[in-house]
Amino acid sequence: MHYATAMLRKTLLALKSAIVVPLFMLFTIIISAIFIAVMTLRWRRAGELIIRIWSTVFLAVPPVHWEVEGADRIEPGTQYFFLANHLSNFDIPLLFRAIPTPIRYLAKKELYKIPVFAQALKVGGIVKIDRGAGVRSYAAINEGVARAKENGYSLIVFPEGTRSRDGELHPFKKGAFRMAIATGLPVVPVTVNGTWEVWPPGSKLFYRGDASVVIHDPIETSHLTVQEDIDALREQVHEIIERQFRILHQS
Repeated sequence: MHYATAMLRKTLLALKSAIVVPLFMLFTIIISAIFIAVMTLRWRRAGELIIRIWSTVFLAVPPVHWEVEGADRIEPGTQYFFLANHLSNFDIPLLFRAIPTPIRYLAKKELYKIPVFAQALKVGGIVKIDRGAGVRSYAAINEGVARAKENGYSLIVFPEGTRSRDGELHPFKKGAFRMAIATGLPVVPVTVNGTWEVWPPGSKLFYRGDASVVIHDPIETSHLTVQEDIDALREQVHEIIERQFRILHQS
């Protein structure tokens, strides 16, 4: 009986995915076209509203019920360099909704193969990552990050480098902290929890679930140097995120 119930549930989830995902992709193409027009006209406030609408619909697909703690730690009009753990494709829309300031992120080159959506990424100031480009990739990323900062956006980077395959927190790479120190922006650790269970990497199914975001106190970096402080900053941010991640996991 338990096996039959589980199979029925899985079948219904597969059916839901087969129906909802194409509809969401169509919605994404349409809203991307609107976003391109809005950003071309430099209506940035309207552009941010469109991003929030897209994120809200994305989170409504499973659906994901979410909550945020620490949003009051973010000062309006101040730019930050957010660093978060990475669990799922739902992290980006969740963070777009949870962080109370306009943010831009680093997107893998595969996303730029989606018609219309790719152009929306470009005009929206999303930073393209091409891991196979070697040194040229680092230069392009640094240029994109600098451009986003000049345009007044805060940045968010996932220092693990990719989504967690097992739902656990993994070591942070130095690259994100090198960028953070180079920008001189305050670093804000962000702990994400619950999105892995909604859509584990590699899964063709997504599940309804609860997610949470904790925005921690900003850490000043204007006095830091890459040569002397990168390791200490990396350890500090990892410790903050890991401590909160364990608390959320146990609750």
